[in-house]
Amino acid sequence: MERRRQLVAVSTAQLAVQAAGLAVALRRRHPYEALWMHGRPDAILRDSVLMGTALSAPMPMLVTHAAMTVVVAGRPSRPAAWTLRALGAANVGGYLAERLVRRRLRPSGWDALESPLAAVGIGLAAGMAACAAEP
Repeated sequence: MERRRQLVAVSTAQLAVQAAGLAVALRRRHPYEALWMHGRPDAILRDSVLMGTALSAPMPMLVTHAAMTVVVAGRPSRPAAWTLRALGAANVGGYLAERLVRRRLRPSGWDALESPLAAVGIGLAAGMAACAAEP
């Protein structure tokens, strides 16, 4: 029961950081730019749904994240916990693949809003994956 509560708390916090990252990326027009894939500032709203932004995952991932968090909050569910674990691990990779995030985590690229969002997002995503792991 305690582990489930921890997972729900970390997952909820990670979802809130993702929502904040989405809002900041839309406002500042930061498209995704990960590996070989690049979005465009003029298509940021469409891209936020399909591919995500520089500071958030795509909408299908966010919706799945929210739904699985609700399931785990209501009852024990290994499939839902496994899904949250996979999403947490994928988010860590996604954050680290994102060019803006890597820039914001360097001292020369520090931004008072975006840098903490990126750092906390990575930490919570890793925590989510760890909390959802089998004991």
